[in-house]
Amino acid sequence: MRLDKYLKVSRIIKRRTVANEACDAKHVSVNGKAARASYDVKVGDVIEITLGSQTNRYEVLTVSEHATKEDAAAMFRQL
Repeated sequence: MRLDKYLKVSRIIKRRTVANEACDAKHVSVNGKAARASYDVKVGDVIEITLGSQTNRYEVLTVSEHATKEDAAAMFRQL
């Protein structure tokens, strides 16, 4: 699954266009490297998002094309 779609489906970022813009602006890194929106997310990846002065890290637990509100929280673990 593409990185921008994963961020939207898991509800880490609310809109896919915002996720895409964050990737283009190099605010998103995966496993310590800047990642493009087209990056293929895999289980075990560590996603780091810097928005403003706040930095959040997430570990990918599952990858699913569709997720309900309850399932979305189980897709990642905040580090």
